[in-house]
Amino acid sequence: MPSAIIADDERLMRDQLRLRLSQVWPELEILAEAKNGEEAIALVAEHTPDFTFLDIRMPGKTGLEAAHEVAGMTHVVFITAYDQYAIEAFEHGAIDYVLKPAELERLAVTVDRLKQRLQSAPIDVSAILGKLATQIAPKPIYLQWIQASIGQELRLIAVADILFFQSDEKYTRVQTARFEALIRKPVRDLADELDPALFWQIHRSTLVNVHAIDGVARDLRGRHLVLIKGQPDKLEVSRSFVHLFKQM
Repeated sequence: MPSAIIADDERLMRDQLRLRLSQVWPELEILAEAKNGEEAIALVAEHTPDFTFLDIRMPGKTGLEAAHEVAGMTHVVFITAYDQYAIEAFEHGAIDYVLKPAELERLAVTVDRLKQRLQSAPIDVSAILGKLATQIAPKPIYLQWIQASIGQELRLIAVADILFFQSDEKYTRVQTARFEALIRKPVRDLADELDPALFWQIHRSTLVNVHAIDGVARDLRGRHLVLIKGQPDKLEVSRSFVHLFKQM
């Protein structure tokens, strides 16, 4: 009887895939389930399944990292939610995939492929994984909201509404078109958590929303100053970041 392990950090996705597999391949025995890459690696070593379904995005070790560890021990099947451009990477490779959410018609195609692989030993997919990782690299998750103080009040502010952040020794000023708030997180930490395409760091203490920039001027000392739409503020640009405005 063919056997498999399912690894996905979302229980509902594991349940759905188990159900769909039972419908299109009732002979397949699901030996165990894992919530992350580490558990998946351990279960493969323990059960030696014919197939291991690995979600690409999992906490700890990702599906790609787990696949490196179990290469040659089990046939790898990736669970993915990526778009068609990324799916093409699977279509031309030696690795099978299940597209989230698992639909019966597409899953049946994958199962047909897997049945053909049953009689052959699992291949070492390490070489393929490196190329695959560059094609389906997960997009970074950036901050969408900031919790800030306005007097005695705490307010949740959409990052897209913030014109700029400016730090002093203790606080960071959060400026929107309508109000000013304060947070304790320094600009150096915010720079790692905000989308760099949306917020440019123009000084070690300043991040500015690119959509809020009205222009760049020079003062009598030759310093570059960023002008903010609808605001009187002129934000100094340090020499390290002047290159951002060469085309303006």
